[in-house]
Amino acid sequence: MLERLAGNAALKADWQAALAAGRLPHALLLVGEAGSGAGFAARCLAADYLYPAGGPHAEAVLKGTDSECIVLRGEGASGQIPVAKVRAAREAIGHSALGTDARGRVLFLYGAQDLNGPSANALLKILEEPPADVLFLLTARSAAAVLPTVRSRCAAYTLAPVPQEECAAALCHADPLLGADRARSLAFLYGGLLGAALRAVREPAVKSAVQRAKDIAVAAGRRDAYRVQALLAATEKDREGARLLLDQLDRLCGAALRRPGFAGLDPARAAAILQADGQARQAIGRNGNLRLALSVAGARMCQ
Repeated sequence: MLERLAGNAALKADWQAALAAGRLPHALLLVGEAGSGAGFAARCLAADYLYPAGGPHAEAVLKGTDSECIVLRGEGASGQIPVAKVRAAREAIGHSALGTDARGRVLFLYGAQDLNGPSANALLKILEEPPADVLFLLTARSAAAVLPTVRSRCAAYTLAPVPQEECAAALCHADPLLGADRARSLAFLYGGLLGAALRAVREPAVKSAVQRAKDIAVAAGRRDAYRVQALLAATEKDREGARLLLDQLDRLCGAALRRPGFAGLDPARAAAILQADGQARQAIGRNGNLRLALSVAGARMCQ
């Protein structure tokens, strides 16, 4: 399944060689910013580890539905991984029976930076004395954000963005109606982060946020404060929707700084929007008044 992972040719070759030789480390930390495909890479690697011959079970691993895979990720408002969940996963690994055709078992931990002290300690107990034939696959946005005690027990690998032409080709393959120009634009917008670009193609909420961000950029370029405020107001009762919109605005502005004129933004206006976004994001993170934070950000975008 690793052949389905776009880009990262050297990394894939290393993993394939390690699998073939039976020398894959028992714990791997896959590092990549949001949208880099670290989670998909982990599932591809797990599929090849569990089911070298491929087949329906390997496909199920890619979909996250295979019975030999245990998944941990952050929960609740804090986004932290609860210690109780880690302990439950540890028990499940130690006591459940393997399927007849699986080579072993895999524990996925998405967002290792979200481990707190107790949950990290619970994980360490099994990382230090792992059961036979269990593969631990952790992902993180940054290796530095993972607690050193966990990081030191994993072999770390960094996922690189996909070359933009390859990214555009993958987007066209995912959606043949997208068109080459649109695919190239998205590949540039997301800097080769294929996972993030695919979300903009496949997920209505992200697609809508991208379009609204473009409309805001155009209005801010014209210093049309009324239009900017109206577009931002659409998310004033939706904290997650507001974060998503600000994320897409940041992407647009970053693209405009790399290529002046992208989305109709000159570098100075892109920088102003980025600064306003950052201040709004801080206010939202402090659980401040969402409507006020967006209103202030809109005014600053047009100054």
